[in-house]
This record gives sequence, structure tokens and C-alpha cells, in this order.
Amino acid sequence: MAVTVRIGAAPEQAIVRLELDVRKSMNGDLMIFDHGDIDIVLSTKTNKITTFPKDTMTELSYGAQNRLFTHLRKRGLVTAESIQAGSFYGSLEALMEEASSPELSTPKMALINIANFIDEERPYFESTEAIIAMTDDELVHPDKADSTELGEVPQHDEQGSIRPGYIRDPYSLSYLYTI
Repeated sequence: MAVTVRIGAAPEQAIVRLELDVRKSMNGDLMIFDHGDIDIVLSTKTNKITTFPKDTMTELSYGAQNRLFTHLRKRGLVTAESIQAGSFYGSLEALMEEASSPELSTPKMALINIANFIDEERPYFESTEAIIAMTDDELVHPDKADSTELGEVPQHDEQGSIRPGYIRDPYSLSYLYTI
């Protein structure tokens, strides 16, 4: 979905067009779903940016959250001392800086910088998704070298890894009882 951001006063207004998967919540917050590991919520009412892990909290989602807030902190959009854990498990949040002039809007600048961050990260999470899809495809549709047709496996007297006569439990590792 294309988002148009207007920055500045009316005569010298700059128009920026962003391609983001953005939705507006019932209270007016912008929810950004483009990143592969995290969801980003930009709240103009509370002047806060909050990130949530996509599925489960992992080191990948925490790393993405950390990189996003570092990116925004280096550009002067969030205060460094306000970056903290949110009230939801695995979420991080930070307060946005106040704009120094009335022509500039911190939420608009944050939205543009979040879009730049996602564009920088896009090759990483797209390659990760491609590797996962390739692994799944290898399991579902194996090559001729990695598979056998039904009936091609030769028969032997003893096959497999579980041999009859061996006892496997925590106290006796592999004792052989003769039958």
C-alpha cells in the first residue's frame, strides 16, 4: 500500500511516497507489518514507537528491534534513555523526540526512517524466507539422488537401528541379552 507523507509548510511542502504495508488502528496508531521479524506501531497520540515480535520472541526478533531503535536513535528521532521493554512480552518501546520547529513532524520523519530501515533489512529477511522455502521444497520434492522408489530398497535379515535383544533404558545403555 502506498503512503504519501507531506513534510513542511504549504509553499515548500515536500511529498514523499512510501511503499509500506500500513494499517491504521481504531485509535489512530499506524501499524507497519513489512518487516520479516517484527511489527512496528507508531503512535502519534502517545508520541511512542513500539515493536512486537511476529510469532514468538527469539534472538532474531530482539536483534531486529535493537537495530531499529539504534537506527532511529542515531537519526535523533527517539531518546536513547526511553528505549525499554513494553508491557507486552517481547515488545520494546521508545519515546519520540519533540520537533524543534512547527514545520517538521517527528512521526512523519519516523515513518520515513522506518521505511528506510525496512528497505535496508529487506534483503536479509527475504533471503531467510527463501532458504526456509528451499529446505521445505527439498523435503517435499527430493532429487533422484536423495530418494528411492517404492521397492528399490534391498531386503536384509536385520535392518534399521533398533536391533532385537538390546535393552535401552537410562540404567543399562546397550546390554545384549541372548534370547
